[in-house]
Amino acid sequence: MNNTLIIGAGGVGRVVAHKCLMNKEVFGNITLASRTLLRCDIIAQELDNKIETACIDADSVDDLVELIKKVNADIVINVALPYQDLTIMDACIKTKTHYLDTANYEHPDLAKFEYKEQWAKDKAFKDAGIFALLGSGFDPGVTNVFCAYAQKHYFDEIETIDIMDCNAGDHGYAFATNFNPEINLREVSANGRYWENGEWIETKPMEIHFTHDYPEIGEKESYLLYHEEMESLVKHIKGLKRIRFFMTFGKSYLKHMEVLENIGMLGIKEVKHKGQKIVPIEFLKTLLPDPASLGERTKGKTNIGIIATGVKDGKQRSIYIYQISDHEECYKEVNSQAVSYTTGVPAMIGAKLILEGKWLKDGVHNMEEFDPDVFMDELNKQGLPWKVKEIDI
Repeated sequence: MNNTLIIGAGGVGRVVAHKCLMNKEVFGNITLASRTLLRCDIIAQELDNKIETACIDADSVDDLVELIKKVNADIVINVALPYQDLTIMDACIKTKTHYLDTANYEHPDLAKFEYKEQWAKDKAFKDAGIFALLGSGFDPGVTNVFCAYAQKHYFDEIETIDIMDCNAGDHGYAFATNFNPEINLREVSANGRYWENGEWIETKPMEIHFTHDYPEIGEKESYLLYHEEMESLVKHIKGLKRIRFFMTFGKSYLKHMEVLENIGMLGIKEVKHKGQKIVPIEFLKTLLPDPASLGERTKGKTNIGIIATGVKDGKQRSIYIYQISDHEECYKEVNSQAVSYTTGVPAMIGAKLILEGKWLKDGVHNMEEFDPDVFMDELNKQGLPWKVKEIDI
C-alpha cells in the first residue's frame, strides 16, 4: 500500500486531502502536515479522522527528512508556500521520494517567479532515481496539459496561445484574495510579461487588457500578467510564436490594490513600526480574510482555459479548451471554493498518475512533457470536466 504525505493545510491542502481519500485505493495511507497542527486536525475531522496529521516546519530540510522517513512516504504533495519548494525538494532528494507541487519557487524577499532554481535540481533527482513534477495545479498545470492536448490532437503547429483565467465568484467582501494574499498580491502588482518571436516583452502592471466573453459567465475585462507556465511552455510547444496570460479582476479589487500599493502596504521589505520590524504585506495578510474561510460565502463560477491558434493540414484554425467550476458545488463536495478546488484536484491527479506509473520519469519535469490524454481523462472523472470549441478565424 502506498503512503502519501501532503504538506500544506490551507484551502488547496483541504481539497487535496479530500480528493486523495476519495481515491484511497491509490493513495493508501495519507498524512496531512502543516506548521499549524490544528489546521490539519480540522481537515482530518471533516474526513472522519481517516487520515493522519503531523506538525512540520517546511523551512527545515532535516525536519522534513525526518517526517518523510517516519511516514515512509512514496510521494510528497507540496501545497505549502512557494517559498518552501526548494527545501521540500531537497528533503525528497535525500529520502529518494517522488515530489509534486502546484506553483514554482518564489524567493520570500524578491517578487520574482521562475523555474530556474527548481530546474537546476534535475540532475540530483535523476541521480536519486526519483521524479519531480512541477506546477500540477490549474494554471500552471491543467493549462499546460490543455496546450499539450491541443498540440497532440488539433494542430501540426501552434503559433499563438492565450491563457484565459476568469473567476466570477462573489464572496461578499469589499476586498479579499482567493488564495494566499502574499502570493496573490505580489503576482498581480508585478510588471506584466509575455513571450513573442523568441523574446520576453515586459509591460507595466495591468497595461494590456481587453474584454473577453467567457462561456457561461459573459464578458469580463481581462488583464495581461506574467504567469510561470509560460516559461516552460515556450520550451516545449513546437512552433510557438507568442504566448500570453490574462486574468479577470473586478473594479473594487483593482481600486483597493492600487491604494494599498500607493501607501506601501504591498511592500516585501521590513519597515520599523513602534520599535518593531514588520513586513507590510505580511501585516496586510493578517488583516484580510483567510482564503480558506471564503468557501461557504462564495457564489458564482470560474472559467479557465486556453485559446490556441495555428495550422492543421495546411489550414489555419483556432480552438478554445476550457473548464468551468461552480463555487457552491465545490464547497458542497470538499468544503472549499472553486479556486482551491481547481488547484487541488489537478494536484491529486498528477500524484495519482505518478503512483500508478502512468507519468513517471527521473528528473525534474513540467506537465506538458507527458501524454495529456490520461490527465484529461482524469479531469472528467475527478470533477473538472472540460470542453473544446472551434473559434472562427
